[in-house]
Amino acid sequence: MQSSVFLAFFFIVVGLPVILGVGGNMFSRWLKHKERMSEVITRQTAEKAAQYAAHTERLEQRVRVLERIVTDRGMDLSDEIERLRRDQPEPIRLG
Repeated sequence: MQSSVFLAFFFIVVGLPVILGVGGNMFSRWLKHKERMSEVITRQTAEKAAQYAAHTERLEQRVRVLERIVTDRGMDLSDEIERLRRDQPEPIRLG
């Protein structure tokens, strides 16, 4: 009986604080890791959004050019297409 009381007292005084200290440290590291992962994912998402926005802007510009070609009856169509081809920069490929 006395040894079981001693073991319970030893566990409460020594074992429990050690277990909580190690567990708290592990939990703190896990939270920092999750925070870093969240920051990386946020940065990647912002990069993708910027790429999509730039791509959308280029597509809108091309549509405006095509609309202008189709609606402008005073110019020769093939000459306008060739002129626009020479004026356009190389398209940027999204990877």
